[in-house]
Amino acid sequence: MKNKGYHSVVCIKQVPDTKKVTGEAMKADGTINRAALPAIFNPEDKCALEAALRVKEKCGGTVSVVTMGLPKACDILRVALMCGADRAYLLTDRRAAGSDTLATSYILSRAVGSLKPDLVFCGRQAIDGDTAQVGPQIAEKLDFAAITYLEDIEMDGDHAIVTRDIGTGVEKDRVKLPALFTVTDRFGELRPMDVRRVMKYKRAKAPVENGGVAMEGDLAITQLSCDDVGCESDRCGFAGSPTNVNKIVSVVLAGGDFKEIPASEEGVRGLVAELVADHTIG
Repeated sequence: MKNKGYHSVVCIKQVPDTKKVTGEAMKADGTINRAALPAIFNPEDKCALEAALRVKEKCGGTVSVVTMGLPKACDILRVALMCGADRAYLLTDRRAAGSDTLATSYILSRAVGSLKPDLVFCGRQAIDGDTAQVGPQIAEKLDFAAITYLEDIEMDGDHAIVTRDIGTGVEKDRVKLPALFTVTDRFGELRPMDVRRVMKYKRAKAPVENGGVAMEGDLAITQLSCDDVGCESDRCGFAGSPTNVNKIVSVVLAGGDFKEIPASEEGVRGLVAELVADHTIG
């Protein structure tokens, strides 16, 4: 692999901007009303793309990006191409609608596996769900090693030498390829778009249907369906999603009076006495 470089596949997602949530952001069935919020490139997926581009920059090879969603998701695929990705794939299919993390990871694992990657990069989590489940589930379905919370990566033949955050510090690991890595914002920001690539891919669009070969220029995005990647229908969308949202509650944090407690034994004793006196405890 040292001579030919590495093929990296990056899973990216277009997500609603959760910083601009309104009262219309949720539907009655508990799903997100994506039309009510502006769509953006999931932040940590940008870091995952940067990780793949650094491997390509240092060792050669290619970078493919894959997203599952509506045709509007071509917006983020164009950004990825402008930043340095070589190929882009849009997996769009009505049967994928309503997929939870189990169904999503299944569909993506079929798409990723069909591209025969050496490395797979995902953002740690998407801001619309915050589950951090899809990346590790893809690795499980592909039988790849999974390295989470990636902060740095170096290549050594058919192994990757990685640094990952373990909460109380960092851990260094040596992992045999193929492997999947989930990336946090501590890895570093996505590089700026290249002006020449902006001009080249500004009109990039789908479809190049049925797994057709991606072309430069206007048709630089390959469109795939669940059938194209060999998915079983009963494992996609609502049919393949055991997760049910029972209730969505909007929590409003309101400020009020507060009392500062001294960080001493006397301060703690006084606090406990007050809590007992007003029957909060005891």
